[in-house]
Amino acid sequence: MVETNNRRLPVGIQSFDVIRKEGYLYVDKTDIIWQLANSGKKYNYLSRPRRFGKSVLVDTLEAYFTGKKELFEGLKIMEMEKEWVKRPVIRLDMSQAGAEPETVRSYLDNTFHTLETEYGIVVRQDSSLAVRFKNIIEGAYNKTGQQVAILIDEYDSPLQHSWKTPQHEACTSIYREVFAILKADDKYEKFVFITGITKFTQISLFSVLNNLSNISFEPEYAAICGITKEEVMRDFKPEINKLAEYEGWTFDEAVAQLTAYYDGYHFSRRNMVDVFNPFSLINALADSDLKNYWASSGATSLLPKFVDDMELKLREFDPCTILRQTIETSDVTGGGAELFLYQSGYLTIKDYQMGVYILGFPNNEVKQALYETVLPALTLRSSGDIQSTQSGLFLALQLGNLPQAMKSLKALIADVPYSNKKLASMDMEERYRLIMSTIFNAIGCRVEVEKMIATGRIDMVVEATNIIYVLELKLSNNGGIDAATEQIRAKQYAEPFKADKRKVIALAIELDETGKGLKDWKEVD
Repeated sequence: MVETNNRRLPVGIQSFDVIRKEGYLYVDKTDIIWQLANSGKKYNYLSRPRRFGKSVLVDTLEAYFTGKKELFEGLKIMEMEKEWVKRPVIRLDMSQAGAEPETVRSYLDNTFHTLETEYGIVVRQDSSLAVRFKNIIEGAYNKTGQQVAILIDEYDSPLQHSWKTPQHEACTSIYREVFAILKADDKYEKFVFITGITKFTQISLFSVLNNLSNISFEPEYAAICGITKEEVMRDFKPEINKLAEYEGWTFDEAVAQLTAYYDGYHFSRRNMVDVFNPFSLINALADSDLKNYWASSGATSLLPKFVDDMELKLREFDPCTILRQTIETSDVTGGGAELFLYQSGYLTIKDYQMGVYILGFPNNEVKQALYETVLPALTLRSSGDIQSTQSGLFLALQLGNLPQAMKSLKALIADVPYSNKKLASMDMEERYRLIMSTIFNAIGCRVEVEKMIATGRIDMVVEATNIIYVLELKLSNNGGIDAATEQIRAKQYAEPFKADKRKVIALAIELDETGKGLKDWKEVD
């Protein structure tokens, strides 16, 4: 048995203090953090997807600015920082502020009250939040003689959650009023750092702080959040070995699987270092299991607000293009679906050419999560209704149990093309292709639709772990099962896959031309 010496992985822990004092594994980013805090830019904004370690980063900055040298023993920053000045820190976590003007005011009121007590500031009865914020910054400076560090985590949370509701405008105006102070109080501030997922430029920090540096695309900060391949290999060897042993893989196979599932993020066109989603990776290594952690953390809840008709458009996003101007500076409310999908982590940078970014899905985990989210809307059933049928289909495909697989598939697409009004503009075969490819993607298979080979175009190739399925679809009024069988044989559709060590199964599938679903199927040898 591989001994992992009871090493502790920081699953769900966002406190740098706890990670260091209680001996959790910490991937050392302190050299980049020191660079950020001392690089001369005073106002900084960093956008990263959910569950990417932004809060741990903010927490680490807080520990650094409050001079907690003991927490940094043995880390890279010790060679860089000589002074360890203790500064006053004002920290706001806007993810705790709800999505209504009352809750935003209440959160700020409460936080400001704590800070006023700490710095002995007397508050006049009718003071606005903005005046109180100003007094706190100046009061902290006057009391300590040191410029203040201001850290605002998840700044966009109330704005994201209130978007497309009557509350949004009122939340916005609180932001405008309160955060305008940051610019006015410049001389009392040492460093201002703001994190978020999406950018609401028109309204909040971005309009009042026109001197805010967006470091989200800067090459030197590409890996400030998340874990690089190099860090994975350096810091997590025992956990990778344990996973490999459980699954019967070699060490390299385990790394390849973790990479396919959780890696693949790129945040800078000038530094295309591969970054793993840290939340998913650490959970997977702690459980010694490859699961979809990101979706279960609620990462997909905001999709319908920002992306219309997601279920119909999904295949257009991988790959897709977006102008540099749009991705680097635009507001999420006007930047289109691609911008929201990039900022929230569903798409990532794959390439950059002549002022245009090429985006695509970073990894299997995200792709499957997305397809799973849209499947109920496409099949017009609740996700509870289709869960067991989906898992039945997945198991049957993995085992090569064709009768069971076709029975599950038939249940999932019964009557859908006919009854789903959103699909009305597509021809019937195209509707079936969209629904079937979504079903296969949602259960975690690799799917290629209309795959070109030397002899023609295969309707669909579906890859399970040990089996490759080659599917030819024909409507009943277009020759049905016989025509599909004939085409597979005549064009030798199974041939290109023979070199693969997996088993290849060719299937002719007949579909009802009026949209009533799967009528018949046959294995073609």
